[in-house]
Amino acid sequence: MALAKELKDKLLQAVDDGFDAQLEYTKNLVNLASLRGQEYAIQDLVFEQFQSRGMKVDRFDMDREAILAHPGGSPFSDSHSDAPIVVGIHHPREETGRSLILNAHLDVVPAGPGALWSDDPFSGRIDGSWMYGRGSADMKAGAAANLAAMDALRRVGLQPAATVYVQSVVEEESTGNGTLMTWLRGYTADAALIPEPTDTKLVRANVGVLWFQLKVQGVPVHVSDMGEGANAIDAAYGVIGALRGLEADWNARKDEHAQFRDLAHPINLNIGKIAGGDWASSVPAWCEIDCRISIYPGVTADEAERQIRECVAEFARNDAFLANNPPEIVINGFHAEGYVLDPDSEAETVLGRAHDAAFDAPLQAATLPGYIDTRVYALYNQIPALCYGPASRNAHGVDECVDLESLRRITKAMTLFIAEWCGTEPIESNRV
Repeated sequence: MALAKELKDKLLQAVDDGFDAQLEYTKNLVNLASLRGQEYAIQDLVFEQFQSRGMKVDRFDMDREAILAHPGGSPFSDSHSDAPIVVGIHHPREETGRSLILNAHLDVVPAGPGALWSDDPFSGRIDGSWMYGRGSADMKAGAAANLAAMDALRRVGLQPAATVYVQSVVEEESTGNGTLMTWLRGYTADAALIPEPTDTKLVRANVGVLWFQLKVQGVPVHVSDMGEGANAIDAAYGVIGALRGLEADWNARKDEHAQFRDLAHPINLNIGKIAGGDWASSVPAWCEIDCRISIYPGVTADEAERQIRECVAEFARNDAFLANNPPEIVINGFHAEGYVLDPDSEAETVLGRAHDAAFDAPLQAATLPGYIDTRVYALYNQIPALCYGPASRNAHGVDECVDLESLRRITKAMTLFIAEWCGTEPIESNRV
């Protein structure tokens, strides 16, 4: 049942009343440089925030065996984070509404050269309607909004009349194993909402992602005898060219995937990192390249991996040196499939009403050519998986920032969504 106007107005005002505190918490999150493997401090802060709100808190580690046994699990590497996952659990006095997962990741990608930034990459500086800093958009603003929406309900003396799991995960930027681990631990609900920065749109479909490393072996000699050796870096360039051909082939098939037909280039191969050689005057004996490529929903990660291996093997067979020294491929991160959101769920209808009240405009949908953790809920939990969040600029880039006015309205929509989806009940006096 749609919310009464009086309650909607109270909740909208409650978000405004708490917005300064929400921004302060968001800035505190941004100030913590929670790079991969360095998320301990920020997860400690989240634990305290959950606990201070009277939630039961579950803090747990990755179960490597369970993840690797699951078809959605990605391989572990030496750089895989072992920081804990934290889940705050709200239980109502009486379970009369529909349960909900509010999920966010707090791991961030490296900031890159600090000299390119206008300020400290982890400053959380506010300039006009924008907050700057690595992770401000992707997705610490969303993580803070999860709590702010729950706080807005409390501010008017209400709480959800259903169980709500507020999840804070790691490894979203490299494997997706964090959110998968919450599912493997048994957390489920009637719907899930992840406020990633989506330009205030609902994600209708997103790609899967594979990470892999190419290892090319060469034959080192002095450059004066270059013809007698084999340059591993030059050989790697050739393999990259072959992979670009595979990328083009996959993009040429976009018409087979309705949600991606209107995107100019839905499948992107990124050569993200390269290292090789030991000395400028020696023909390099080795080259290692870290790559990322996307895949369409419905294409399994195993099938995409098979095509990548076949592409590299075919190129090697036709290369005089690589035919006898084939490159090695190591899957070293994402091995995750994409998804298409089932349309017309009741959860989407409720979110549409909430968005319309907060933005005075209908909810729009978008296709995202990147990875998001909602794939866990859509593919494996098979519940409505809503990815919906604020506007932003330069995620993963220089001067990443989140638009604060859109964040305010997104938080209002989230608050209204929780109130209608979960229902509400008065807070007991001893829990206020």
